Amino acid sequence: MSDVPPIVEIAAAQLEMLLEAGASLLPPDLARVLHVLVDAYRGLLDRMSEPETTIAELRRLYGLRFRNSEKTKDVLAGHDVGENGNQASASASAGPAPASATATTTPDAAVARTETAPPGPAQATPTSPDVAAGTTEPVRLAPATEEQKNEKKPPHGHGRLSWKEYPNAECIPVLHESLRPGHTCPLCGKGKLYDTKRPAPILRIIGQAPLVAKCWFCEALRCSTCGHVFTAEPPPEAKGPKFTETAAAMIMLERYGTGLPHHRQERLQEDLRTPVPASTGWGVVRDAAKELQPVLDELRRQAAQAKVLYVDDSYVRILAFMGKRLAKLLNDGGVPNPDRTGLFTTAITAVTKAERLITIFVSGRRHAGENLDVLLKLRDRTLDPPLLMSDALNRNVPKNHEVVEANCLQHGRRHLVEEIEKFPKECAYLLLKIGRLYRIDGLCAHFKLSADQRLRVHQKWSHPIMDELHTWMTAQIEGKRIEPNSGMGKAVNYLLKRWTKFTVFLRRPGAPIDNNISERSLKMAIQLRNNSLFYRNEQGASVGDLCMSLIHTARHHGANSYEYLTALLVHAKWVAENPADWLPWN
Repeated sequence: MSDVPPIVEIAAAQLEMLLEAGASLLPPDLARVLHVLVDAYRGLLDRMSEPETTIAELRRLYGLRFRNSEKTKDVLAGHDVGENGNQASASASAGPAPASATATTTPDAAVARTETAPPGPAQATPTSPDVAAGTTEPVRLAPATEEQKNEKKPPHGHGRLSWKEYPNAECIPVLHESLRPGHTCPLCGKGKLYDTKRPAPILRIIGQAPLVAKCWFCEALRCSTCGHVFTAEPPPEAKGPKFTETAAAMIMLERYGTGLPHHRQERLQEDLRTPVPASTGWGVVRDAAKELQPVLDELRRQAAQAKVLYVDDSYVRILAFMGKRLAKLLNDGGVPNPDRTGLFTTAITAVTKAERLITIFVSGRRHAGENLDVLLKLRDRTLDPPLLMSDALNRNVPKNHEVVEANCLQHGRRHLVEEIEKFPKECAYLLLKIGRLYRIDGLCAHFKLSADQRLRVHQKWSHPIMDELHTWMTAQIEGKRIEPNSGMGKAVNYLLKRWTKFTVFLRRPGAPIDNNISERSLKMAIQLRNNSLFYRNEQGASVGDLCMSLIHTARHHGANSYEYLTALLVHAKWVAENPADWLPWN
């Protein structure tokens, strides 16, 4: 059944009749409410009929809040949830919290000290984690001072970049115009000048085209008698295809790394007097992708052996599987699952035993679970089933291979964020508890604990928090303090129904809490979709998946994706023979 209500035409005269009838039949206060509703409806229609009206303007007009951040401090801003949104405030309106919720000696009390300042060298003693030595004692934190509590952290991304941040800059030494080391000081006339080895840098940024053309004019000499033409031998750098490996890497990086479509590249190059037609740019990328296929195959093979797999997908447009083209394929019987109309880009991020991150993109008609089935066919059968982190959709789970399922806690948290306006104290209680879990996990990352050490920390600190959450939410449902069919009831039931999958990190070493890494990976595909809109056919989608997989995996490991793609194309022969030697971390 469609969620879109039927459109009913209402004439202005009918609205006037409604107001007159309401004024005579309804009490004055209800008649005023009816009048306000009709006026609001008229105003909405008038504003919607204006072509320049935006959704943001309508929200401001009707006083609707739009939250662009899901951070706890932003979500709770403006809500009366008590001091720090503590448990007492939540229990005041939603019933009593568990007895342990109000205790001050719980294992997570030390973590609560970091609520005013994130864990860092100032708050966390480097030698504090007895856990790092293999014990089960909690990490001990030094209490934050008042100055640290009141100190505001500077936002990231502000301030000037040092000249050291430009490793590819051309460094040009400039000697003093009149003085040299060993000369007598012209100011005091006594001392000798010496080189400080600390020159004063002046950094300037110079613009240039992404693709630059070079033309070699080889001299041609013709014999006046026989007419034979003798042409100069071109230099080594002039030999080879018209588009060099560096040009191919640049086009791939612009299109799939930054989302710049070929037709925009064409316009840019025309403005820079180095024309590269869109069709030519695609041909260069298509041919270069063939040289890179062995590396993608090796990445897929190693990803299949991973201990942890993150997976998520988003929609994609492939014209060959849409509209009349799809109808023709269906008539010819050349499409499996003819009832399926969706098209998806799946991002699979694998964590190998060596803690290497590999991201594989797959676009087409298959769901994430079906793409995982294809990938896991490459897995060594002697290995234990991998851990699969995803949201709660059934289509994300492979049907033909065994995995250990874990669900993303952020998805459950997001349901609570959506209900903060209606249930501020209850949501605040749950959000702050979940925030403590993330602070504990952040401490584990800060101290670089191993998977086993991290598991012991979570079992010591996080397990009591999760028990409190489960007990509290169960009490709300069983005590009928929350209506099960309300938004809050559905959010709580969402968590309780999948509780075992939300708490895998308390039982399995290395199990993540959320699927954020896969969702961040999908932003690359979404960026491409928002700019290029669609792929023409399956070949274009496979080329895009290949390029995005290589670029994103290189970025995982801090490799320069442009230099990496260039190296693969320059050494294509050796890459084909030993692709495992040419992965981004080698």
